Amino acid sequence: MTSACKRKDYLSWDDYFISVAFLSSMRSKDPHTQVGACIVNPENKIVGIGYNGMPNGCSDDVLPWSQEGPFLETKYPYVCHAELNAILNKNSASVKGCRMYVGDFPCNECCKLIIQAGLVEVVYNKDTSPKHPPYVAARRLLELAGVSYRQYTPTVPHVNIVFAKASQ
Repeated sequence: MTSACKRKDYLSWDDYFISVAFLSSMRSKDPHTQVGACIVNPENKIVGIGYNGMPNGCSDDVLPWSQEGPFLETKYPYVCHAELNAILNKNSASVKGCRMYVGDFPCNECCKLIIQAGLVEVVYNKDTSPKHPPYVAARRLLELAGVSYRQYTPTVPHVNIVFAKASQ
């Protein structure tokens, strides 16, 4: 009888959940910024997933995707952020005590939602505008509310998903 050892190259929880957030971001139709979010409870079970996109019932073929121009001709007054969608898409009664994995550091508006929903930690992949006022405000809000945040540190260089061809 041979004894088998468990695999050593499995994903850490952080690698797994940030990968789910990245996979979710691939649903976004935004041509400039694709962001996904994944909410996880203390037992490491996924309780919410979201990505940035237009509100339900609002055609993403009619509303603008531009980043520049008059405010009402840009995406900014219309797009729902991934964090908002993950909280609203929750599959549990509450997300209180949970942590969120997200591709980009959340803005101040999303941090308000994160705080109000009772999340306790934000794990983000990148922070492209740390000195921009909405992100300065976001940090201030998180710190005042006692919500921890940290940048994701990968333990693997990449995650590949390969779909096997159906047998014929």
